Amino acid sequence: MLRLFTAIPIPFDIAETVARRQTGLPGAKWRPAEALHVTLAFYGAVEERRAEDLAAELARIPGGGFDLTLKGVGAFGDAHRSHTLWAGVEPSERLTVLAGRCKAAAERAGVKMEPRLYRPHLTLAYLKTQTNPDRIGAWITAHNLLRSPPVRVDRFGLYSSVLSEGGSHYELEREYLL
Repeated sequence: MLRLFTAIPIPFDIAETVARRQTGLPGAKWRPAEALHVTLAFYGAVEERRAEDLAAELARIPGGGFDLTLKGVGAFGDAHRSHTLWAGVEPSERLTVLAGRCKAAAERAGVKMEPRLYRPHLTLAYLKTQTNPDRIGAWITAHNLLRSPPVRVDRFGLYSSVLSEGGSHYELEREYLL
């Protein structure tokens, strides 16, 4: 079984800019530059035969590049505990369509996905349980004006994810040009 997702990689210069904001919050486990991406679809554990079918269906997605812009920061969680810090993505119809096509490719390949509302973002850090909510709020306030230059999206990838004590490690399995 492979743990798979499709994503848009973040160029090194943008990742470097984001990395400068990844500081000043005790309890945050910051994501390294090479792990920064905007997820299109998370497939979860997929049998190898189905993974090949999925890869073939993803290759059928029509091309056409577009621009993506990071904008603002925030946190996922509930009223009692935030668990993830993220950078937002400016709304983009082309991004939403691409994510929908990645989901449709999974359906055609027989890969069952959890029903999730698509909320494009760039995960910056995972937060420990004891992270002070006031410090999280202060970090968000200090960095909420984040805005990247437009990033040209001309490809996306099918990635595998391996969980370890040190966090997730991502491996590009296939790349698809738009």
